[in-house]
Amino acid sequence: MNILVCIKQVPDMEASFVPNRGGTWFDETALSFRMNDYDEFAIEAAVRIKEQLGGTPEVTALSIGPGRVVEVIRKAMAMGCDRGVHLRDEEAASLDPWQIASMISGYASTGGFDLIFTGMQSVDRGSAQVGVLVAERLAIACVTTAVGFSYMAGRATVERELEGGAKVVVSCALPLLVTCQLGLNTPRYPTLPGILRAKKKEIVELSPGQAGMEKPLTRVSGFSHHVSRPSGVVLEGRLDELAGRVAAVLREKRDAIRRGGVR
Repeated sequence: MNILVCIKQVPDMEASFVPNRGGTWFDETALSFRMNDYDEFAIEAAVRIKEQLGGTPEVTALSIGPGRVVEVIRKAMAMGCDRGVHLRDEEAASLDPWQIASMISGYASTGGFDLIFTGMQSVDRGSAQVGVLVAERLAIACVTTAVGFSYMAGRATVERELEGGAKVVVSCALPLLVTCQLGLNTPRYPTLPGILRAKKKEIVELSPGQAGMEKPLTRVSGFSHHVSRPSGVVLEGRLDELAGRVAAVLREKRDAIRRGGVR
């Protein structure tokens, strides 16, 4: 069995974000970076299957980005992944989900992967599109927002989290892509022996062209800080009382606008 885990390096969310000069993303100059939270659940799920099957599956960690993303690939290998793939692109932050998915699927199509794990979404962009796009491009089954996972005799059983806290259990044959949600498992910490072994493990570097990157379908036209707005008013009570209070609020707002000279 071959397993692929897709991981992303993201900024520390405790940092202060400033738009870049082009106003298309944030300025990365003063930021520190770490592994995307959801991707740690994906790594743990993959490594647990490897342990369950006696270490026979090979687990590959793949990441797209500039030279610094090697740090998260090494961390993934320290957690138990066997090898790493770095799709090196210095402008990865400007790529849209379709381009990211085209590279992942381009690489995955040559690897014969039975299982692909991704995070549900990245904490910086939060599109939650890449995993499902990869599955669609590869024409394989996809189960999203997984909070439970087990594998037995060629089939995966996945518990999904739905809106409103509801959950559903899905049984799928392989090949399969799973996007991982908070609560799926408790990711392990890299051990010192694991960190030392990771330094010796192979990381294959590929260019976007080698991975089959396609043209974007969308582009970022602007990036700016959120502008705070006045909070709304919540009215509670019986319906017959609320109607009168709503009318009073509307009269008050109308009178205030008129006093301000607006007609």
